[in-house]
Amino acid sequence: MKIPTTLKHKPVIVCENYENVDGRYAYQTDAKGLSLGLAQWNDRGKVDISAKVWRHTGEKWSRQSEELPLHRVLDLAILIGRTKLYFQEEAYRWAKLYDPEKTVLDRVGLQGDAMTVAVCTENEKIDEDIRLFGQAMSNDDELISERLRILARILKEMGY
Repeated sequence: MKIPTTLKHKPVIVCENYENVDGRYAYQTDAKGLSLGLAQWNDRGKVDISAKVWRHTGEKWSRQSEELPLHRVLDLAILIGRTKLYFQEEAYRWAKLYDPEKTVLDRVGLQGDAMTVAVCTENEKIDEDIRLFGQAMSNDDELISERLRILARILKEMGY
């Protein structure tokens, strides 16, 4: 299915077969494509690029398609990586999978400040939800790890 090019987000680089590789949703997803392109929120004289997940209902392109600035995509990748590392190396040490006395897992330095990575203790069901989350991370480990290995390889090729 071809990603539309007549909407406000202007695709430049596309993956039009994303539905075939969407993790455990492959071949059964409404996420039909990914694109990197000119952001829909661009104003005259100001050009931002964004990443977009294109969703299709089976009849039309969905309003639930998501568009994110590239730095947010990378911030999500950082958050995923740090979370995976936590569940791999630290969570098992605690009966609740976290230390209720120290819920901040890390502060990842970014320009100007740091991204605080923490357990969401405002969630009234955090003790149950963190177990479910940890199990889902474990169940999806092959999918997530494959993508992280590929990302690591590409970053290494880029000199990072």
